[in-house]
Amino acid sequence: MNDKQSPQSETVAWNGIVSDAVLALAKGSVGYFTGSKALLGDALYSGADAAARLAEALPWRPEKGKKQRAARRAVAGTNGKEPIITILFSVLILMAGLQMTFSAIRDLTRGHLSTVPPAALVTVLISILVKEGIFQYQYRYFKKIGDGSHAAYADSHRFSLYSSVAALIGITLSMIGGYISWSPLLYMDPVAALLTSCLILRKGYTMIAASIYGKTSQELPSAEAANFIETVGRVHGVIRVEHLQAVEQGRYVNLQVKISVNPRITVMEAQDISECARKLLQHRFVHVGEVHMDVVPYDPGYPYKTNHQLADNDIPTLLQ
Repeated sequence: MNDKQSPQSETVAWNGIVSDAVLALAKGSVGYFTGSKALLGDALYSGADAAARLAEALPWRPEKGKKQRAARRAVAGTNGKEPIITILFSVLILMAGLQMTFSAIRDLTRGHLSTVPPAALVTVLISILVKEGIFQYQYRYFKKIGDGSHAAYADSHRFSLYSSVAALIGITLSMIGGYISWSPLLYMDPVAALLTSCLILRKGYTMIAASIYGKTSQELPSAEAANFIETVGRVHGVIRVEHLQAVEQGRYVNLQVKISVNPRITVMEAQDISECARKLLQHRFVHVGEVHMDVVPYDPGYPYKTNHQLADNDIPTLLQ
């Protein structure tokens, strides 16, 4: 497996982790001083995002020798990381989600609520803009290099946006309730915190499920697999790419490729062509993991070849 990422790809990934951590710290600080439970819940979700990406990015265990590399390939679905670290982060996220849930319910039942200051609204608006800008940069970069992980970024960003929008709505309605002196709207801030806590619990559960059962595989669209087909087609000796299936597993993409070669070459030559295509894919695309190559003899089919031709006919059926 090609386990090394380009320095720029690592930088882009770490930028997302650092930005999530900074946003979590900023929103948490403002939420604590303003008393906004919705902003605190959004801060916890940003922290959960940072922890989830950190669990995938850090090399928890160094590789030594072929046996360890083979073991890493066997668990490619979990990116070869020790699941105990991910489970630890998941438990912390679940505990934070439960704590936020109990805190929001306690505020709703007591009824002693106050107006959220404007600083909370400004903070959540700025965080949405910053988060969206960083996401667009990461998404476009990984999509440009053909990295299948951009789909995972989009899915993670979608739920992060849900959390921020819920906090934005709750804070806004709470502020309006304070200005017009309508107390029912003051409950919207803890209600939004309750919604964000549900998203936090979902985040922790999905991390534990991915650690125990492995991350779900997702087949990439044919348009995104076109780069792989083009690369294999450039290999000398490959007549045609009969089939290529790209399956996303975590941050890696596993490939199932079937190529056709000249039927008159030897088995050793066909294996060399297959190995050359596999190495080219893993070196050109840093996110490609396992590549399974199948080699079949090229059959031009009718009308270039008929059933009346004998198997031992030495006359070539292809134009030379």
